[in-house]
Amino acid sequence: MVRFLRLGTIGLALAAAFVPIPASWIEFGYSRRAYLSLQRSLTTWSNAAPVAVTDLLIVGAVAVVAIAAVRWLRARRRVGVWRASGHAVLVAGTAAAAIYLLFLAVWGLNYRREPLGARLDFDRARVTPASVLELTQRVVERVNTLHAKAHAEGWPAWEDLPAVLGPAFARVQQQLADVRPVVPGIPKRSLLTYYFERAGVSGMTDPFVLEVVVDRSQLPIERPFVVAHEWAHLAGYAGEAEANFIGWLVCLQGPPAAEYSGSLVLLMYLLNALPSAERAGMIQALGEGPRRDIMDIHRRASRGWPWLQRPVWWVYDRYLRANRVELGVRSYGAALDLFVGTRFEAGWVPVDRREKPAKGRGMPRPEKRTDR
Repeated sequence: MVRFLRLGTIGLALAAAFVPIPASWIEFGYSRRAYLSLQRSLTTWSNAAPVAVTDLLIVGAVAVVAIAAVRWLRARRRVGVWRASGHAVLVAGTAAAAIYLLFLAVWGLNYRREPLGARLDFDRARVTPASVLELTQRVVERVNTLHAKAHAEGWPAWEDLPAVLGPAFARVQQQLADVRPVVPGIPKRSLLTYYFERAGVSGMTDPFVLEVVVDRSQLPIERPFVVAHEWAHLAGYAGEAEANFIGWLVCLQGPPAAEYSGSLVLLMYLLNALPSAERAGMIQALGEGPRRDIMDIHRRASRGWPWLQRPVWWVYDRYLRANRVELGVRSYGAALDLFVGTRFEAGWVPVDRREKPAKGRGMPRPEKRTDR
């Protein structure tokens, strides 16, 4: 009976991995309903925990592996290497299958939902060198304007970000899917912080307890975007392109410090997409303050260890591809195509594809804000 249950668990996991499920079923049955209900319960619980629940899971996993190794050593002496190893492989396979099924049920099915671009008024034909340059000029102008006010206003502490960014996060969720907003996760310190800093990882969303843990060595100007990106994952947008896109929207619709943070990250993506001559011109147009902030971000990022970053990002690339993200880690950059190719109303409100497109350009200039 036990062997049958183990083989059944493995078979079910294989079926879940390879049997196609219509994206519309996942979108409306899971991502907008079952998942959102589960998220509100799990994230509320993990937010209330005084420490990162992720750390407890890591400690527990290490303990389980250690116990399994001791049991294998004892079984090897009792029944021989081959029988002990065969049993260990079956147990490990069953455990991996069960973890995978739990991953899909709690969060992982969001990788298979309908793409955000199919819902928005997105047209890849709008993504041209001219439109990227135009957007870069606008963002340069905006960060120059925002720099002094954002720095004077100050940067919220990690724990204060749910209150500061929460309203903008709720608005963006309703603009994208007209759903009851999810619970923002408190960005927690973790045992992984030292590893994050060296591996070049700004943070992560735990897919089992729906908790946000971050690299707290991030600069204050980076905090709002880092957290908005992770919240996008909490909202069920698993792909990195969509998480970046939503992170930018949350920041651009937020208070000045958040808008500056998101605009600065967006600008760095835009600069990397420009030819060298145009990039140099845009950097020249930047004020001294924003240029200094970008240099500080690059300096902070340079503390990473390249020998660690390469294998970490290779593994993450394979993880994304295994979850049907064809671009792998390159999907971070694909967010720029999504942003440039989407039509917005004033105030960076994305237009739903079902609405009749307005005549004219794809990216109208956002409304001027006299309070900033």
